[in-house]
Amino acid sequence: MHPVLFEIGGISVYSYGFMIAIGAIAGVAYMVVRGKKEVGLTFDQANSLFLLIFIAAFVGGKALLFFEDASYYIAHPGKLLGGRGFVFYGSFLLAVPTMLWFFRKQKLPTYAMLDIMAITTCLVHMFGRLGCFMAGCCYGLPTDAPWGAIFTDPACHANPKGVPLHPTQLYESGYIFLVMLVLLFLRGRRKFYGQLFLTYLLLYAIGRYALEFFRGDIARGFIIKDYLSHSQFIALLIFIVVLYVYTRWSKRNQLSLHKKPI
Repeated sequence: MHPVLFEIGGISVYSYGFMIAIGAIAGVAYMVVRGKKEVGLTFDQANSLFLLIFIAAFVGGKALLFFEDASYYIAHPGKLLGGRGFVFYGSFLLAVPTMLWFFRKQKLPTYAMLDIMAITTCLVHMFGRLGCFMAGCCYGLPTDAPWGAIFTDPACHANPKGVPLHPTQLYESGYIFLVMLVLLFLRGRRKFYGQLFLTYLLLYAIGRYALEFFRGDIARGFIIKDYLSHSQFIALLIFIVVLYVYTRWSKRNQLSLHKKPI
């Protein structure tokens, strides 16, 4: 693949960052348009929210990345910022409370905004995984499948190189796209505010848990070696908690009970 997409005046433009930027533009565009229509979100509010989420996601993603292989990053601290990207769940777990704080501070309807952010997250994450594929990180196990991806660029993170690997980055990007289609289908049919957000969490947890069995980058860390990765453990916890929250919100936040989103 191509970790470095191109160079301008000696400055390298990395494929991962480039794809994240495309996803961010698409996500902000959706958030601005949908947010204004549903809850009166202003352009300034959207920009401020996205900046806060970006900072929180960066810190959270790097923090969990450090936790997964702490001894390595203590010995090579420069690799934490300059090496492989982020851990999605680390980014997500810090971004959510940041969003909730912003919604409350700006007096925005929390549950309706979470629904908007679910699809926004899908857009950013979907393009981000395409960037992972181009950078050769988050790669899969060796496979004999005809669609196996072969990474040869010395700069990419995939290991081993020159061997067909499960393109887990594409699996996840495609799955997130399908999840987004489900959310768009449910958007006009939802029974309560927050339903899209909770549905996203449930579906992604299921997909991520299954996908981990095909991942080959063992540095992501395990709770039970070779059987339960950090991301699978987090996915299980999220699935259980969200199922409980889903039943609570479905009774409390029914659309028919509110004239305005809450």
